[in-house]
Amino acid sequence: MSEIISLRAIEILDSRGNPTIEVDCELESGVVGIMAVPSGASKGIHEAIEIRDEEKRYGGKGVNKAIQNVVGQIAEKVVGMDAINQAEIDNALIELDGTPNKSKLGANACVGVSLACADAQAIELEIPLYKWLGGVDACILPVPMLNIINGGMHADNNLDIQEFMLVPAGGKNFKESIRMGAEIFHTLKKILKAEGLSTGVGDEGGFAPNLQTNRNACELIVRAIEGAGYKPGKDAFIALDCAASSFYQDGKYIIEQKSLSSYELINLYEDWVNNFPIISIEDGLEEDDWDGWSELTKRLGGKILLVGDDLYVTNVERLEKGIELKASNAILIKPNQIGTLTETLKCIESAKRAGFKCIISHRSGETESTFISHLAVGSGTGLIKSGAPSRGERVVKYNELIRIEEELGEEAQYLGVDAFKL
Repeated sequence: MSEIISLRAIEILDSRGNPTIEVDCELESGVVGIMAVPSGASKGIHEAIEIRDEEKRYGGKGVNKAIQNVVGQIAEKVVGMDAINQAEIDNALIELDGTPNKSKLGANACVGVSLACADAQAIELEIPLYKWLGGVDACILPVPMLNIINGGMHADNNLDIQEFMLVPAGGKNFKESIRMGAEIFHTLKKILKAEGLSTGVGDEGGFAPNLQTNRNACELIVRAIEGAGYKPGKDAFIALDCAASSFYQDGKYIIEQKSLSSYELINLYEDWVNNFPIISIEDGLEEDDWDGWSELTKRLGGKILLVGDDLYVTNVERLEKGIELKASNAILIKPNQIGTLTETLKCIESAKRAGFKCIISHRSGETESTFISHLAVGSGTGLIKSGAPSRGERVVKYNELIRIEEELGEEAQYLGVDAFKL
């Protein structure tokens, strides 16, 4: 009864008001799996390629070509297959595309089909999606990483660093930690308002004030943690997504109007780590600065997580290079960076075997989908980032995790700070 009988796709809007694709997978039993595909603002150059229409409508960002690929050649290949065979479906997509970066069919078309099939099969089996992804033992709730101050390409302000994240790891469970995060977030709003700073939010729900330095953002978060009645470095921590490729020019990093070498930028990060409760730095260096990444890991890898996003783009081949060069000790996971569920899960497993930590992540252009909540629990990574505790497309992921934790009951496990231990 899990034979795929039809694939449908429509054009919807993401959280930035840009078009994206939503795919429906209908099985013989009549159940329908639905998956909406997110899109990033700051994309790594090695990511799988989205197919966009490049015509007048939607400023060239329409996805009708991707839709036609779904209902056309992908449907011809996939309809008639059994949704229980996820790897076979994904391998068919990879073979049909035939390119190393999904540039023929589009990563948005491929991942929409792949994840919709998984959703349909979970419904068919009458089990939660996280159980279908991870088996009966899937029970680890992730620590939330909340982007409470937005900068870089995620906000219209003067901050170079793209994300200043709050990590409320000190709760006894996920529900307690997300409560702590919300309390600190609202305390930060009061502090900003009292100082005459903007409380408008960026793409991922965090505040986007103009500040004199990036360091000031860390200072504000520490004040908010303390103001909410918690202890920095014990109850709550700071994580950074620097998105360094966005301020890398001609071999130098242009940050706070200074031109720094990789070594000098690492010195800056080391100073921040020594002065603030920073537990993780993502994309601290440019996506092909392998020597710099190795030096960064040598200097700070014993203290904090050093997370590759643009560096790895959920790609096993790039991850293997990073493992060999000891460049970073953690990886960000985004299914639409690679294009299928099977490739995503293989990347997670490869990272775990190497002792890397994995963080399941949203995109800046999000949808109401809760897939990454289920992926985090199903894959047992113990970490998730999905923006601030504001904006519906962000909060829906956290609310789904609250429901999953409630559903699991006594089986639920929460690692807290231990999720960051290498």
